[in-house]
Amino acid sequence: MHRPASKLMAALWMTGWLSLMLVMAVAGREAMRELNVFELMELRCLIGLVMLSPVIALSGGFATLRTTRLKQHAARNLIHYGAQLGWFFALTLIPIGQVVAIEFTMPIWTALLAATFLGERITLFKLAAIVLGLVGVVVIVRPDTGAINPGQLIALAAAVGFGISIALVKFLTRTEPTVSIIFWMLAVQSVAGLIPTLVWWSWPSATGWGWIVLVALCGTFSHFCMARAMLYADATIVIPMDFLRVPLTATVGWLVYSERLDGFTVLGAALILAGNLLNLRPPQPQPVPVNTPTQS
Repeated sequence: MHRPASKLMAALWMTGWLSLMLVMAVAGREAMRELNVFELMELRCLIGLVMLSPVIALSGGFATLRTTRLKQHAARNLIHYGAQLGWFFALTLIPIGQVVAIEFTMPIWTALLAATFLGERITLFKLAAIVLGLVGVVVIVRPDTGAINPGQLIALAAAVGFGISIALVKFLTRTEPTVSIIFWMLAVQSVAGLIPTLVWWSWPSATGWGWIVLVALCGTFSHFCMARAMLYADATIVIPMDFLRVPLTATVGWLVYSERLDGFTVLGAALILAGNLLNLRPPQPQPVPVNTPTQS
């Protein structure tokens, strides 16, 4: 569907995206006070499927979900599942602002993978973005100090996994509608996590169920807010709005958990965001040769 361009509408939908992602970070950490990460992911997927059913019905029913690319869905969602497990686990080990700062290296890994497997060209600006992102990660992790937290490495591995997942989505979006991609994500991941969930199952408390429902709600519908924002503005306008998630998450971590980010994390996050901005720079148009009329 095509909508009239509106930066205001795009900003309103991105406000929904940012709000849901901030709530999910807090809800995920709180839920894992009494649940293991497998159980959290399993319940998130199962509840998300229930929440998605009205959207499936409005999109044309189960006929919309038919696919001939089940193997691609499975590959993409198993990788995404592993990355999401790491992301939730990292929330319990390091400040949430640091998790999100490292997560923003995802476009860098996507660019590298797209160049390797999809044949996309790495321009000078993309190369500079990759270098800035890698330097930003080194500044945050600071391997020379010997103070590397396992949570930092887990968050970095999750960002790489998210990057691979997005590169695989580029194949799926050529033939698959958004609702189908989200449905198969939830379905595949619910099957993948069933056995470990049953092995380490523990009944959540009433409060725990509340946090789980919040995670499922935010994790399922945040993607719709992003998709709706894309209807009203180009990606070069929409994606930079997501960069607000870094300072907003750091603020939430400070207000809710009294977490303070050191100067290295702030500097590293700034370098990563600068790299992302360079990565969003539109390609320069190629000069069109002018044919000079010849004199007879």
